[in-house]
Amino acid sequence: MARRRPRGGAAGRGELIGHARLDPEPTGTPGTTPGAFQGLERLGETPGEAPPPPPGENPGEAPPPPPGASPGVAAPPTVRPATRRGRKRRRSTGQRVVRWAILVVVLVLVAAGSVYGYLWYRLGQIKSVRCSTCAAQAPGAPYNVLIVGSDSRAGDSPAASKAFGSASLVGGQRSDTIKILHVNPATGTAEVLSIPRDTYVELSGMPSGTGLATDNKINTAFNSGPDPLIQTIENTFGIPINHFVITSFNGVIDLVSAVGGITLDFPYPVRDNDDGNNNSGLDITHAGCQTLNGNMALALARSRYYEYEVRPGYWEYDGSGDLGRIQRQNVIIEAVIDKARSSSYNPIKVNNFLDSIVHDITKDNAMSTSTLISLAQRFHAFSGSALKTLTLPTLGASSGVAGSIEVVQEPAANEMISSFLGTSPEAIVTPPLDAYGSPVKTPPTTTPSPTTPGTGTGPSSSTTTTVPGQGPFNPTPC
Repeated sequence: MARRRPRGGAAGRGELIGHARLDPEPTGTPGTTPGAFQGLERLGETPGEAPPPPPGENPGEAPPPPPGASPGVAAPPTVRPATRRGRKRRRSTGQRVVRWAILVVVLVLVAAGSVYGYLWYRLGQIKSVRCSTCAAQAPGAPYNVLIVGSDSRAGDSPAASKAFGSASLVGGQRSDTIKILHVNPATGTAEVLSIPRDTYVELSGMPSGTGLATDNKINTAFNSGPDPLIQTIENTFGIPINHFVITSFNGVIDLVSAVGGITLDFPYPVRDNDDGNNNSGLDITHAGCQTLNGNMALALARSRYYEYEVRPGYWEYDGSGDLGRIQRQNVIIEAVIDKARSSSYNPIKVNNFLDSIVHDITKDNAMSTSTLISLAQRFHAFSGSALKTLTLPTLGASSGVAGSIEVVQEPAANEMISSFLGTSPEAIVTPPLDAYGSPVKTPPTTTPSPTTPGTGTGPSSSTTTTVPGQGPFNPTPC
């Protein structure tokens, strides 16, 4: 019986195996059994042509069948394994290092872009309002930012309302803090000038019908918003204001809380005591380094009747009023900057910090997000102690119209402003007032000696001015 041809398989289909092809022998070839295999043809050989025999073998003699093979059946072909025509090129160690370095750089850039985009998004949530009195900021030129701490109770938490009075008890708003930040992009410097809130001036830009006297303390101008305050500063001191930032009581509390509190060293126990009334809530019962939370930091910043216990049961009043409070506010700013710098690489703390900022402050609509980021980078570049702070020279007095006031001292004030700006102030429209409501004589405007703008080094003053409020009774950063 004739054997059937194999179905399927490599032999039946004439498939390539390795570099050879296995073909069935044509049926009817003389001398062979139908269906037998002709053998293995090498690619490129002519069909039917036998390959040359191995050396030492008889060309006419068929090779013996393998053990166990059936007679008359061709031996299964020996298939050579396919050989690789070329080896895959291996990358050197240097090439692998370069590839990994490129990957790392790409990942860092993607992460940085994400962080920058998130920062842009969060800062873009800050409330912005129009400023009709702000001076235009020239690209690359120094600029001034008015920083106002508002005593408005609107939106205060129950704890803050209990400690500092609710909006129903203390209506309206006044500037509890007035500071001007001068930034010089060319030199990378920044300074802060504080104006005492009780400085006696002629108010500018106050709407009619407010019931507030034209001659008043400068903080009263803020009762009608930032524009009258900005206009008053520009007309009284010749300081152009390019931008403003306003923060409330809650802003101070949340800011300090966001950085995890600040640590200050108190040389004495301290308290706020206005004839038995603790108006700010300040009460530090023992000396030494202590961590202040948001409420405690705000109480320290607002204390105007600051007392310190020099020995058990004996309290001394510092007598500096608003000027001493300015010095303590600067200490708080220094501590917050240092604490924020130490937490700047912790994404959770950075997010908390941003969250406290965006909901508690208001800025002018001309201050772009890029300007805010630039300010953040600038303050991150140095410690809080490197930030130079100045206080406008004033002297305490009493007015029959406004009560306890601060009178600007000339020529020291004009010289300080010239040094602060790095140039002469603009023309004075309404000079500051003395205790009797008369204009304080302002010295002629002079050009300061050539200095590096914004460094605080200007013309030397012939008048030695001490800053009230500074003394061993104030806390310092630990």
